[in-house]
Amino acid sequence: MVNNTTHHYISFFYMVGIPGLEIFHCFISIPVCFLFVLTLLGNSIIIATVKLEPSLHQPMYFFLCMLAMNDMLLSCSTALKMLHIFWFDEHWIEFDVCLTQMYFIHSLCIFESSILVAMAFDRFVAICIPLHYSTILTTSMVIKLGLVGLSRALFMVLPCPLLIKRLPYYTNYIIHHAYCEHMAVVKLASANTLINRVYGISVALSVILLDLWLIATSYVKILQAVFRLSSQNARSKALGTCAAHICTILAFYTPGLFSFLTHRIGKNVSPSVHIILSSLYLLVPPTVNPLVYGIKTKQIRDRVLSLFSYLKITKY
Repeated sequence: MVNNTTHHYISFFYMVGIPGLEIFHCFISIPVCFLFVLTLLGNSIIIATVKLEPSLHQPMYFFLCMLAMNDMLLSCSTALKMLHIFWFDEHWIEFDVCLTQMYFIHSLCIFESSILVAMAFDRFVAICIPLHYSTILTTSMVIKLGLVGLSRALFMVLPCPLLIKRLPYYTNYIIHHAYCEHMAVVKLASANTLINRVYGISVALSVILLDLWLIATSYVKILQAVFRLSSQNARSKALGTCAAHICTILAFYTPGLFSFLTHRIGKNVSPSVHIILSSLYLLVPPTVNPLVYGIKTKQIRDRVLSLFSYLKITKY
C-alpha cells in the first residue's frame, strides 16, 4: 500500500522556559534581568577603562576587552529571549531564528574558551619568558589569536544548524528549555539523529579537552617558573597576576561541566534543575568576569575609582 499521508514541516517552536516552574517565571525574571544589566554595565566599564587608559594598552587587557565584548554578546543572545518568555509569555520562536540563536550561543561559548586559552598563553609568556613578551605578543599577534579563536568557533558550530536543517520536523515543536540549545532542538526531529548527536558531543569534548589541556599546560609551566624564584614577594606578585584569570576559568568551566554532566548522565536530575544550570552557565560568567578583573586587577580598579571620583566632583 502507498502511504498518502502528507507531512507538514513546522515553522515555529514553542519554548517552555523552565518546565515545572512556569508560575514562578515572573520571579525568576528578576535575577535574570539583574545579571543581564550587570553584565552590560560591568563589561562596558571594562572596555571603556582600557580604551581611556593608555597604560592598559597591553595584550593582557586587549584579551580582556575581547572577553568583555564576547560576554555582552553571549548575554544578549540568551537573556533577551528569556525575558520575553518570562515577562510577556512570548514562547513562540521561528525555526530559523531558533537555529540562529543556537548558532550564536554555542559559537560564543567556544570563542570564550579560546580567549581563556589565549589569556593563559599571555600569562605564560609574561612569567616564563618576560624578556621576549613584547616581541612575541605584539598587537598583530593578539589580533591573529583572536581571529583564529573566532574562526574555530564559527566553523566548528556551523555544521550543527546545517545538519538540523536536513532533519524533518513534523509534530514535535515544544522545546523544554529557556533558549534554543542544540540537543533540545535535535531531540524534536522525526528521524534518526545519530549524526547530530555524535557531532555535537564530539565538538563539546574536543573543545573542553583541548582547551583545558592547553590552559593546564600553561599553568604547570607558570608554577614551575614561579617556584624557581628566590624571593617570596616575587612569587606572590607573579601568582597575583594570574588570580583574576584563574577565577574566570573556574567561573566559566565549573557550571559548564555540571550542565554537561547532568545533561548526559544525570538521568534522575529534574529537567528544571538542568535548565537552571544551563542558564547559569550562560548568565553568571559574563557577570562575574568584570567584577573579578575589577577587584583583582589594580590598574583597572584604580582607574575605575578615579573615574567615579571625577564624575562625583563634576556633579557637585
